[in-house]
Amino acid sequence: MKTYKSILMLVVLLSVSFSWAQQTPASKQKEAITIEGATAHLGNGEVIENSLVIFEGGKITFVGDAKMKIARKGKTIDGTGKHIYPGFIAPTKALGLTEIDAVRASRDEDEIGEFIPHVRSLIAYNAESKVVESMRPNGVLLAQITPQGGEISGTSSIVQLDAWNWEDAAVKVDDGIHLHWPSSFRFNRRGDDRGYKPNDNYQESIAQITSFLQSSKAYGQTNAKEEHAPFKAMQGVFNGSQKLYIYANGEKEIIDAITLAKSEGIKSIVLVGGYEAYKITDFLKQHNIPVLVQATHNRPRFEDEDYDLPYKLPKLLTDAGLLVGIQNASADNFQTRNLPFYAGQVAGQGLEKEKALALITGNTAKILGIDDSYGTLETGKSATLFLSKGDALDMRTNQLLNAFIDGREVSLETHQTELWKRYMTKYENQ
Repeated sequence: MKTYKSILMLVVLLSVSFSWAQQTPASKQKEAITIEGATAHLGNGEVIENSLVIFEGGKITFVGDAKMKIARKGKTIDGTGKHIYPGFIAPTKALGLTEIDAVRASRDEDEIGEFIPHVRSLIAYNAESKVVESMRPNGVLLAQITPQGGEISGTSSIVQLDAWNWEDAAVKVDDGIHLHWPSSFRFNRRGDDRGYKPNDNYQESIAQITSFLQSSKAYGQTNAKEEHAPFKAMQGVFNGSQKLYIYANGEKEIIDAITLAKSEGIKSIVLVGGYEAYKITDFLKQHNIPVLVQATHNRPRFEDEDYDLPYKLPKLLTDAGLLVGIQNASADNFQTRNLPFYAGQVAGQGLEKEKALALITGNTAKILGIDDSYGTLETGKSATLFLSKGDALDMRTNQLLNAFIDGREVSLETHQTELWKRYMTKYENQ
């Protein structure tokens, strides 16, 4: 009986694997492509109403007004009445590391241990993921693949979302280390003592983090006889070749975390989450800390807060002069495809539409350190962009017609679009 069940399970898994086969990634750009007449949203706050965008060999060779006397090259796409955007960028996500949350065998985002900076997310990245594939129709073309769990969860890398394997996907390898700062409070859910209470282990947790950082720093300043993988993996945050991404939300936690990191000589810090960052903007500006704010589609955490605080938080930080991007704090990777609508929510709270766009394009590229090639539509940068029927920050009009990654026209078909077509046919025939 056990043998029969094992064989049956193997057959089911194989059938699922074959039915979920990867789409063939797009081949390299073979001819120049010209998109003429569309409204170009450059990702840096600028807009060209009647634009001309030309790219060849995977690079943008011209961006400007269509009235300019510039020779059109190669295949021409009529963009009249449509909109061009740089590819959206999703930071700090476990895309390609988790397929189905309820199936343990498909989850590879977390490893055993609390201080594991040497765990590299890139080598576990599944380029054939159906979740990754589902990002492209909404314009999400790049992502920072990030391990989860533990206090120092590992090392992230940045990938493009149309590849044969992780080697082909890599845009920036081992870009940063991710530190999850403890909370100074805990929530007691039971009994008469229900509510927020001080975390008695907070100082102990800080002491452990401090000890690990100091030991890692000392390791890099000596000639150790034996290699210590976790300490070795931390050297990039001390020499400036990697960023330290600190996950913290409370005012106290943010100040404690950044103060410690700065005191240990860590050069490049990014705050992730930053729920109460609006209270300490002067402190963040003083230390030149950019913020990747949690997704805007959330409720306030505390009863005495504004009901719309999560909606307007990116605007509050932007108005204060901080460099801000948006990250999806949800544990569900599939929610990442809603990234453009989080930015649209901020525009609905009063932030200029093009500044809201920058939260998921130009700003995020700067924060991740890939703005030399991605995030904006500029001559010489990667032709990672898409053409939409309408406003890509509005879920009603975000309808992609063409998408390109490094000049390669990628498929916009997914398991979801196949199901949509299937059931639309069913109801149309009734």
